[in-house]
Amino acid sequence: MKTLGVIANPVKDRAGYVLERLATRAAGAGITLVPDDATAVLMGQAGDHGQAAMDDVDAVMVLGGDGTLLRAVQSLNGRDVPVIGVNLGGLGFMTSVAETELERAVDCLARDEFGVSRRAMLECRVASSAVGAGPFRALNDVVMTSMQSRVATLRMKVDGQQVGDFVCDGIILSTPTGSTGHSLSAGGPLLMPEARAMVVSLICPHTLSTRPLVLPDDVTVEVTVAATAGGVFLTADGQVGQKLAAGDCVIVRRDPRDVRFIHLPGYSYFGVLRQKLHWRGSNV
Repeated sequence: MKTLGVIANPVKDRAGYVLERLATRAAGAGITLVPDDATAVLMGQAGDHGQAAMDDVDAVMVLGGDGTLLRAVQSLNGRDVPVIGVNLGGLGFMTSVAETELERAVDCLARDEFGVSRRAMLECRVASSAVGAGPFRALNDVVMTSMQSRVATLRMKVDGQQVGDFVCDGIILSTPTGSTGHSLSAGGPLLMPEARAMVVSLICPHTLSTRPLVLPDDVTVEVTVAATAGGVFLTADGQVGQKLAAGDCVIVRRDPRDVRFIHLPGYSYFGVLRQKLHWRGSNV
């Protein structure tokens, strides 16, 4: 690996210091750094780098938290460039490399000593009586939430088959990667990232019988706003989206383009579950 794109969260207090460490180690390892515009400013570099510069890098390193990584994936917009996350935030579930492991990460990249996992993404479009929108891409989830503390009625179909009408505060359509995020907080299941599935979880449904639904990821899910008093808002990974009105339909399917995540030697998904989410078995 010779060229490394760098996307840092400029509001992190330690971002500048970590970038200095990265630049020093990368120079010693023979790796050229290609920062995006905001990161270039932190590094004291001038010029217009732009996202097009990421077309020619071997990988992208993201410095920040999980939100920074989600924004980075959005900005790559489907480029087939592997991503490695260095956690400068709190939880850091997807940014699996600790700040203390930064130098080790650079050395592993220089020697091509790492693993790569493919992560599915969702694509959603809005079919509207006004103007449709999209496609939006999501690594974690597509979320529709009611606004102004008013419930909405959402009508769901899977591959054209009627599932039901749900009076609720919203709905989450999650990838396996996103199963440890918003979906988990809403009572959804844990899925291994490599699972070929999509999770549908309702937010505060007005019924005791509704449970999260696990679907194969080759289906098409349609969620129509059947009724709303205060409006519904659609977001993809909490980054992009739009307001929806009654009659609008959100169409969600698996995106044909995956994202590749880089993991250092010794990475374990279940180890991350135990460390980050305090996931435990029975104490015996």
